[in-house]
Amino acid sequence: MGKQPSNHGKAWTAADNTKLANLAQHNTPTRVIGLKMGRTPEAVQSHASDVGISLKPTNQSPYGTGKKK
Repeated sequence: MGKQPSNHGKAWTAADNTKLANLAQHNTPTRVIGLKMGRTPEAVQSHASDVGISLKPTNQSPYGTGKKK
């Protein structure tokens, strides 16, 4: 088993929630958010879901809407 992240098992603070929301708003990948916050990607996903923060990219077009050549 790999090394545990620095914040493993610690409670999420209001500052953590703000940082998570900011990173999610800038379309940062979940894995990168985890590395920056010292958490696993699974913990980031779970907590984001719990507090209502969407991790879906916001600047991508849906499939099939591009111009045909």
